[in-house]
Amino acid sequence: MKITRKHFISFTAVFVIVLTAIGQQVDQAARFATLITEEGLRDKLTILASDALEGRMTGTRGQKMAAAFIEHHFREIGLSGPVNGAYQQHVPLMQTTPGETYIQSGNDRFENFKDFFLPAILKTDGIQSAPAVFVGMGTNEELTQVDIQNKVVVVLLPDIKMETIFSSGRLVKALKDKGALAIVLAPECNEQEFDQLNVSMKEWFGRGSLTLAGSSPGGMNAFVVRPAMAEKLVKTSFGKLKEAAQKKQLKKIKENRINWSATYATKEVSSENVLGYLEGTDKKDEFIIITAHFDHIGTNPDGPDKVNNGADDDGSGTSAVMQLAEAFAEAKKQGHGPKRSILFMTVTGEEEGLFGSEWYVTHPVYPLQKTVVDLNIDMIGRTDPNHASDKNYVYAIGSDKLSMELHQLHEQINSQYTKLTLDYTYNDQNHPEQLYYRSDHWNFAKNNIPIIFYFDGIHEDYHKPSDEVSKIEFDILKKRTELVFHTAWALANRENRLKADSAGK
Repeated sequence: MKITRKHFISFTAVFVIVLTAIGQQVDQAARFATLITEEGLRDKLTILASDALEGRMTGTRGQKMAAAFIEHHFREIGLSGPVNGAYQQHVPLMQTTPGETYIQSGNDRFENFKDFFLPAILKTDGIQSAPAVFVGMGTNEELTQVDIQNKVVVVLLPDIKMETIFSSGRLVKALKDKGALAIVLAPECNEQEFDQLNVSMKEWFGRGSLTLAGSSPGGMNAFVVRPAMAEKLVKTSFGKLKEAAQKKQLKKIKENRINWSATYATKEVSSENVLGYLEGTDKKDEFIIITAHFDHIGTNPDGPDKVNNGADDDGSGTSAVMQLAEAFAEAKKQGHGPKRSILFMTVTGEEEGLFGSEWYVTHPVYPLQKTVVDLNIDMIGRTDPNHASDKNYVYAIGSDKLSMELHQLHEQINSQYTKLTLDYTYNDQNHPEQLYYRSDHWNFAKNNIPIIFYFDGIHEDYHKPSDEVSKIEFDILKKRTELVFHTAWALANRENRLKADSAGK
C-alpha cells in the first residue's frame, strides 16, 4: 500500500498521543512518589518508636496503642476498613508461661533458667524417663552409629551464639523425625558465657511465649544446657565428648538414664493486624499487598534504658507502609488510582513467630488466589557494617523465588527510578541467617504468592534499647520506600497480572 503524506501525518499524530500517554503515566508515578518525604516518615516513626508505646510487644498496651495510631492514619487518608468495615483483624493468641521444669540424673537435679533453658516448652504428661545417648554434632554420618529411637539425644554445639542455638531448629526436627524423645543441646562455652545468655533467656522466655490459639505445638523439648550439666547427663567430661565426636567414636560414650518433666500455664492473649484497603479500578478484584510488622520486643527489666523502641525493627517498615498508603490514596483522589486494589497491612506477632501474617493467610480478607504479590518491608532505616562506606543499597530477598518476571521488573524499576544497589547476599535460601524464612513474606511465599522482602541488614542495635529514632537515616529510608512505591505502582497498573512461574519456596 502506498504511504501518502496524509497517512504519515495521521500515523505521527497517533504515535505522539501514545508516547504522551506513556510519558504521563511515568510522570504520574514520579509525581506521586514525591509525597514520600523524610518529614512524613520522621513524624510517623517518632510516635511508633516513642517510649510511650513501651516497645510494642505483641498483645500489650503499647502494641494496641500503635494499632490505634495506624488505624487512625488509614481512616484519615481515606482508606476503607476491609474487615467487615473495620480496620483491625483480630489475631487470637495463647501465652505459655513455664512452670516447674527439671531434668534429673541420679541424685543430680537440674532446674530451668538455672542449669538450662528451653527455647520452647512442650508440656510432658508427668515424669518422663529415657536413656540419654550422645550423637556428637548430630550429622547424618554420626547418626548411623547410634540408635536414638525413644531416647534423649545429646548434641554438641560449636558455640553459644544466639544464631547457633536458633539455627539448630532444623536439626531438632530431624532428630524428632528419627524417633528421639527430647534433645539436649550442649554448646561449647565457659560458665560465664552460659550465665549471660541464661539471664537473657529467663527475661525473654520467663515472661511467656506466644503461639496462635488453636495451633498444636510442634517440635519437642530441646534443653540448652551448661557444659557441667552435659557432663553429668552422660557421665563423661566435655573434653572427652569433643574427642569422641572428632574421632567418630560415639559408642565409647555409654548411655545414662535420665528423668525430666516440663510444665506450663496458659492464658488467652488478644492482638490484631491493621488493614487499610484502596480499591482499584478495572482490575479491582486482583490485589497487591504491602506489609510490615508493627510489633517489637517490649521492655527490659534492668538497665538505664528499659524500652526496646524498635525504630528500625520495624518502625521503619511500618512508617513506610503508612507513607505509601498516603501517596497512593492521594493519587486516587486526583484521579490516578491504581488498576488493581492495594491492601496496606501492618501485622502483629512477627517477633513471636510470624503470627499476624500466618493468621491472615489462613483467614484472608481477600482470596489468596487473587493476591498478585506481597511486598514486605522489615527494617529499611539503617546501614549495616557491610555498607558503611556506601549506604545507597537495600537487601532484596525472594524476588526470583516464585516469579522471574517480578525479579526482572524490580530491577528495571530500580534502574529507572531509585538506582539503589540491590544486594542479593541474603537471597540465598541456604545463607546461615535464613532470612528468606524469617519475616512475614514467608507466609505468602508458602502459598505460592510472589514476594519481595526489603531489608537493611543486621546492625549493632538490633533488638536492643539503642534502636532509637536518632539512629535512623531518613534520606535512605525515603529512597528505599520510593523503590517499594514504584514497584507497587508498576505491579498495580500493568495490563497483565504478574506470572508466578517457579517454585523456589
